[in-house]
Amino acid sequence: MRRLARLYFIFFTAWRYGLLPLLRDILKPGISRGLLTILCWISPGQSLPRGERIRLTLEALGPIFVKFGQVLSTRRDLLSEDIANELAKLQDQVPPFSNTESRLLIERALGAPIEEIFISFDATPVASASVAQVHFGILRASERHPEWNGREVAIKVLRPGILPVIESDIALMYDLAKIIEKLSSDGRRLKPTENVAEFDRHLHDELDLMREAANASQLRRYFVDSDKLMIPEMYWDLCHTNVIVMEKMNGISIGRFDELRAAGVDFKKLAAEGVEIFFTQVFEHGFFHADMHPGNIMISLEPDSFGRFISLDFGIVGALSETDKNYLALNFLAFFNRDYRRVAQLHVESGWVPADTRVEELEGAVRSVCEPYFDRPLKDISLGIVLVRLFQTSRRFKVEVQPQLSLLSKTLLNVEGLARELDPDLDLWQTAKPILEKWISRQLGWRGLIEGLKSEAPSWAKILPTLPRLIAESLAQGRGPQRDQNTELEVLKGLLMQERRTHRLLVGALLFAGGFVAGILIIGLGLY
Repeated sequence: MRRLARLYFIFFTAWRYGLLPLLRDILKPGISRGLLTILCWISPGQSLPRGERIRLTLEALGPIFVKFGQVLSTRRDLLSEDIANELAKLQDQVPPFSNTESRLLIERALGAPIEEIFISFDATPVASASVAQVHFGILRASERHPEWNGREVAIKVLRPGILPVIESDIALMYDLAKIIEKLSSDGRRLKPTENVAEFDRHLHDELDLMREAANASQLRRYFVDSDKLMIPEMYWDLCHTNVIVMEKMNGISIGRFDELRAAGVDFKKLAAEGVEIFFTQVFEHGFFHADMHPGNIMISLEPDSFGRFISLDFGIVGALSETDKNYLALNFLAFFNRDYRRVAQLHVESGWVPADTRVEELEGAVRSVCEPYFDRPLKDISLGIVLVRLFQTSRRFKVEVQPQLSLLSKTLLNVEGLARELDPDLDLWQTAKPILEKWISRQLGWRGLIEGLKSEAPSWAKILPTLPRLIAESLAQGRGPQRDQNTELEVLKGLLMQERRTHRLLVGALLFAGGFVAGILIIGLGLY
């Protein structure tokens, strides 16, 4: 009943803001279409501009729909200007909840009146998004932290009552995923249920602000000495699951181009460094900010950090295993080198397509999609169009979507959208290629060998002295049962098998071209 009520609310909201014509136009002529036409005539929102109608509908439907609008707002190459401008307001202009309610939540979480913790507190939020809103304040010194006195901070507060709404929408998405799996020929390949589960996990992670604080702390450690990216410091004694306090970062939203241009910010440099930051997070650290819309990114104008990126809102981050990083790095590099045959070969070897797939046929399909887009500036390339064509190709070859990488594809699209805004002439491929080549050289060259030996040294130092005894015991016992008596030997054999697998991975792992990966995985993006 709760789900039916939510469906009714979605339909009512679409009618209220005049969006039913979109549904009417895709129906065949008949009674249903005629009824929708009548409802459209009496819609109270039909006189509003279409961009505003879409924005208001997404806002009314809640955080999941707002996040969908946030992702779309970065793709001005795919949207008309009026719609893109309205969706951009979703990034940090979602209507806030009451100041009284926000103040009460902060005092309950921190266990003291506002006046005891802050010298000053701005009750009016400086930013309000789909899941939380942010206030500014100045800390008061405490007995434990006298050094805090006078420090400017940002206080993030989780929206009250948001969990039931999210769980209701997630339940609807699971139902839809099951229907797709049963009724669609692409259902199994696209793994809709797994993609919903991935989205479910990340969205619930975003509702735990302590997790966000930990994510920010991790990224801050990685970039503490960076001259390109700044991450706010967390005040852990003031962090809780629904309220966190962090260093206030002074900057201008990356979406306010006129102000940045007037301040003398170099947009071409900014675009190139943004791409470098993204690929560094993905391939060097395997841990990346996965919600990179303009509302979460600022540019510093302070004299000592002028032009640096400032990242905010770390509720959604992506993490890649060493296997994922190796596969993806080699994917992108092969794609940049236009080695389509190697792409096809390793795509088959990886098991992402059936083993009987003809390599020559897959090579030709990948080439026909990707080749026309090389050697063009970013302004002449629509990754969205490339992705559509790649999806059509993937359907033909029954490619299986990898849900664990859907966050990466979403973030890649965000990065492309921002780069297009900053520098339409940026060559995304040539900017990223040196970063990947450097990383691969470090991983697979002599430096990678030395680092690998260092990381494995503790294990081998323990095993090697026992080798003579283990070998002697093994020979003495012949081929009889040895599991209980030779635990150390089993450990050694396991380590050897692991080393062999790792070696095969590092030498031969080139799964798939980066663009092809993004094309296939973008199917999961619809859930984000």
